[in-house]
Amino acid sequence: MPRNRGCIVKLDRIDIRILHELQKNGRITNVELADLVHLSPSPCLMRVKKLQQAGYITGYSAQIDIAKLGQTITVFTEVTLKNHRQIDFARFQQAVEKVEEVIECHLISGGYDYLLKFVTGGIGDYQTIMERLTDSDIGIDKYFSFVVMKSPFIKAHLPLKSIFPM
Repeated sequence: MPRNRGCIVKLDRIDIRILHELQKNGRITNVELADLVHLSPSPCLMRVKKLQQAGYITGYSAQIDIAKLGQTITVFTEVTLKNHRQIDFARFQQAVEKVEEVIECHLISGGYDYLLKFVTGGIGDYQTIMERLTDSDIGIDKYFSFVVMKSPFIKAHLPLKSIFPM
C-alpha cells in the first residue's frame, strides 16, 4: 500500500469511486466528480489531492486514435533469455525500456520470459528493432512475433469496480 509521508494511506469506497471516475474521464471537473461520488466539491478535491500525493494517481494523459495519424502495426513478442540470473533480467529490461516502440514489457511465467508489445510504423521497422536488439548483448536467446491483425476493442481503464468493493 502506498505511503504518504510516513503514514499508510488506506482507501475507502469513495476513494475507489473517485479513481474509477477519473480513469474514465481525467478531464472531469471537480464539481462533476463530487456529484458522481456523492461528496461536496471541497472534500472531493482534498481526496483527489491525497490520492495524487500518495501515488495512486500517477498522471493524466490523452488517449490518441493512432489510426488517424497513419498506418501502424502492433506486434506482441515472446522473448526467452539465454540466462536467468537477476543481472540478466535487469540488463534486458534496461535495454528494452530505452526502445520507444516497446510500449509494454511483462515478465511472465510459462514457456518464455517476457511478453513485449511493440507499436511501429510497419513490419520493416519492427524487424530492424528486433535485429538491433538481438545483435546487442542483452541476453536474448530466441523470440517469437505475433502480428495483430485487428483489435476489436482496447480498454483503457482498469476494472476497479469488479476488483475492489465500492
